[in-house]
Amino acid sequence: MALSQGLYQKQLQKLSPQQIQLMKLLQVPTAILEERIKEEMEENPALEQQEDDHQDEYDEANDEFKDDTDDDFETEGTADEYDNIDISEYVNDGDDEIGDYKLRDENYPEIDDGRVIPHKVETGFNELMLEQLGQLSLNEHRQKIAEQIIGNLDDDGYLRREITAIVDDLAFRQNIITTEEEIGQLVLQIQQFDPPGICARNLQECLLLQLERKLDEGKHVEMAMKVLEKYFEEFTKKHYEKIQRGLGLNDEQLKAVINQIIKLNPKPAGSVGDTNKGENYVVPDFFIVNNNGKLELSLNSKNAPDLRISEGYRDMLKDYDRGSKKDKRQKEAVLFIKQKIDAAKWFIDAIKQRQNTLLNTMEAIMNYQREFFITGDETELRPMILKYIAEATNLDISTVSRVANSKFVQTEFGTYRLKFFFSESLQTDSGEEVSTREVKKILSDLIEAESKKHPLSDERLTELLQEKGYNIARRTVAKYREQLNIPVARLRKEL
Repeated sequence: MALSQGLYQKQLQKLSPQQIQLMKLLQVPTAILEERIKEEMEENPALEQQEDDHQDEYDEANDEFKDDTDDDFETEGTADEYDNIDISEYVNDGDDEIGDYKLRDENYPEIDDGRVIPHKVETGFNELMLEQLGQLSLNEHRQKIAEQIIGNLDDDGYLRREITAIVDDLAFRQNIITTEEEIGQLVLQIQQFDPPGICARNLQECLLLQLERKLDEGKHVEMAMKVLEKYFEEFTKKHYEKIQRGLGLNDEQLKAVINQIIKLNPKPAGSVGDTNKGENYVVPDFFIVNNNGKLELSLNSKNAPDLRISEGYRDMLKDYDRGSKKDKRQKEAVLFIKQKIDAAKWFIDAIKQRQNTLLNTMEAIMNYQREFFITGDETELRPMILKYIAEATNLDISTVSRVANSKFVQTEFGTYRLKFFFSESLQTDSGEEVSTREVKKILSDLIEAESKKHPLSDERLTELLQEKGYNIARRTVAKYREQLNIPVARLRKEL
């Protein structure tokens, strides 16, 4: 669904800097919009969040601009600009259009006010490793080497970097001279940390490390270790007959041994929290509610504060307009303030445009896929491509693509990325066009209902789909199965 990087760059070259900023703002998901607005407020003092208590930046006692305001800016205006400053549009009383802008949804305030921003508080994987490292009695030299090893563990908990490379890193970056043997000794110590299987060099070693912790559980664990040591490749390919013949196991023994292995964790660090991963949480950008058959759409605005132009900055312009004394310093100050207010107005308008674009796009998707949002049945999804929504909203296809790829909608059936609703079409025997999403759902249901002792081959799945009226080839079934991350029949087989 996404545009190619090359085409995206070509489109950017045709746009003005402001249009580029608008496009980038459109891509920002709700989860980080608040941070983006804070950055803008830090850069532009004329933009502020709505607050009850507000102190003006104006010194009423002297009835003129504060000296520190004059010292805090630089201008690039010409003398002509200073002599012909038009601020009439900024000083009219009751001009709410410049400033106040409320992102909160007025139609469904209960949806917004009841929303709770999720927080995550837990110990990260790296912290857990270092905490356990602190329990070892190591000298300073070995402590630094061990920290380097832990720093090289990947997100799954594996040490995939070569030992020789770690030796070089320590020598060149920290001036620490060590050997492969010394690092190997420390790796063995770290492998005793929790969770079991940590610091393994590969999957085979990871599983064996976990089984070593379970040796007191009986002979099936010992046999499982033999399977992984001698028949690891056969195990990964589910060639159970070779394992059974090689170790002289009957069916019950083989099943018990395999059950020991499949209960192990191939990604030992996966269960340990990582507070730096924003993708751990999905903050929906839209909410769709089914109100007695009528779909109601609202925009999640919890993470966006109410924005306005600074009253202090507007008051300074009003005072300048009322005053008779207009020296060069005051004119420079006014030009600076006007530029900041213009930038703040543009940002507020950009936020408005972002919200309107999001709502228009989501409304078009909601209307097009109405039956799904009513029933939650994936087979009700209609074939839909970016072009359909672009035509319905009068937006560019690239704009729809950016919205679809980075936004989520919460429904009573779950939370979905918008691109979930886009799919190509497939013809049935009767000539009817159906969504490929519908075919994938039926394919997934067939595999889920199959006998795991005799899983369905791609050929058989093709026959079953054709019996249901879907004109589909075996290679297409294989492609859809791979897109669903479902392995081939042999790897789905269970004893």
